[in-house]
Amino acid sequence: MRIHIFGASGSGVTTLGKALSQKLNIEYFDSDDFFWLKTDIPFTIKQDPAVRNTVISEKLNTTGHWVFGGSIIHWGPDVFPRFDLIVFLYLAPNIRLERIRKREHERYGDEMIINPERKDKFEKFMDWTKDYDNNTGIANRTLHAHREWLSTINTPLLELSGNDDVQQKIKMILDKIDEEKLYLK
Repeated sequence: MRIHIFGASGSGVTTLGKALSQKLNIEYFDSDDFFWLKTDIPFTIKQDPAVRNTVISEKLNTTGHWVFGGSIIHWGPDVFPRFDLIVFLYLAPNIRLERIRKREHERYGDEMIINPERKDKFEKFMDWTKDYDNNTGIANRTLHAHREWLSTINTPLLELSGNDDVQQKIKMILDKIDEEKLYLK
């Protein structure tokens, strides 16, 4: 079974993806682990797209069952194997942005306030995340772009909107897996 979960930053993709992979006892892969190089300050240097695409394609094509979390709409054609199920998460902007502020503070502490460079990166990141719903052109990963990408996909889809807890979302996904007769083989 190959499940892809995605949505805006702060919508709960990683949390849900990891919990679902544990429930199903299959691997979880996060797009950030392929998109960004491992650095002392995380999420600051992007991986070369050709290297990223080769690595992720090989990893997913040689792993039988997995959950893959993160937006991949601009990664190029023929990078990913066919998904058995796509789960699209949508969360109201005010909740998402508060989650992101909290997460970034946990990640970077006061450094994101007192260090001018870190503060500037945080403010630019927040502007980028706000653009998800506004589609003003700051971000290329917007609700509009996600909906457009979904319109091109011929894969069972489950859209989860709202702030349900993780266990409720897992139940909805498992119900969709049963409905679509998607089973681990």
